[in-house]
Amino acid sequence: MNNLGFCYDTGTGTAFDEEKAFEFYQKAAELGNFKGMVNLGWCYYEGIGTNINEEKTFELYQKAVDLGSLYGISNLGWCYNKGIGTEINKQKAFELYQKAANLENDIAQYCLALMYEIGDGIEKDIDQAIYWYKKSAAQGHQSSKNKLKKILAQINLANEHLYGKEINKNHNLAFKLSNKLAEEEYACGFNNLGFCYLNGIGTDFNDEKAFELYQKAADLGNFKGTINLGWCYYEGVGTDICEEKTFELYQKAAELGSLNGIFCLGWCYNEGIGTEVNEQKALELYQKAATLGSDIAQYDLAAMYEIGEGIKQDIDQAIYWYKKSAASGNQSAQEKLEELLKVGIDDTLHSKIIL
Repeated sequence: MNNLGFCYDTGTGTAFDEEKAFEFYQKAAELGNFKGMVNLGWCYYEGIGTNINEEKTFELYQKAVDLGSLYGISNLGWCYNKGIGTEINKQKAFELYQKAANLENDIAQYCLALMYEIGDGIEKDIDQAIYWYKKSAAQGHQSSKNKLKKILAQINLANEHLYGKEINKNHNLAFKLSNKLAEEEYACGFNNLGFCYLNGIGTDFNDEKAFELYQKAADLGNFKGTINLGWCYYEGVGTDICEEKTFELYQKAAELGSLNGIFCLGWCYNEGIGTEVNEQKALELYQKAATLGSDIAQYDLAAMYEIGEGIKQDIDQAIYWYKKSAASGNQSAQEKLEELLKVGIDDTLHSKIIL
């Protein structure tokens, strides 16, 4: 019944007939078919083969949800978001979009991302918006692809002028673009702007402003901002030195999945920054970050193996991790390998270095 209604609705294999489409969707709905209910609800909303009746739209979407329809959940969220057949309730809309999005509904993912992007009934969160646009775009949702392209173009342009090759940098433009992102409450914008104030890029040096902006980025869950804020507490940049806060922030960044956060937390355990020295924990964290591709962690792990710091000395492992780090462009690791060649080691280890 539902499929035949769709054929009449779209003119697939037959002539368009809105009244017939409505009739078959209604029959499908009466038989408990949730797709038929969703389509019938849309007919009442658009006036396809019947009079417009938004209350019936809401009622049918609610019934489809009760039967477990994924599109019903998304569409009911839309009703609450726009006030279709019911009063506007942004919290209910958010909850329903979230539920459908977690069940991989691309439309709900797009709608959820949009709520996060503009702060529609919820706290604005660009990182969450990007996350859900990416999820939706990965399923082929074109509007999500367009949104994602626009947002990432802004971020990438700012990053290129801030962190890219020197020949491509324009410091004044980097500051302007970072400031614009911050004004739109992008967490990465706060972090980038903090970097500008810290280093006098396109503006005057201002440690206090840098600290303030890193704090805002960290508050929004930006792991780069969290790490930079931890460094401010360690060095006393724009605030008093507090190694306990440094440890706490690096731990938070590590929990957020930050590769640098994992390494920095290992460094805290290795050096006793804001916590007691724990070489075993340091080793575990360096190992984790090194395995995930951190060239700095690879270097430090190699150094631990070379001198036997907290672990059994193992020159083979030291060379292995120095090579991994050097391959990632770490100059210190490259120099270490050259140093090992110069001081003289047995032929087997020599071959491992030069291969």
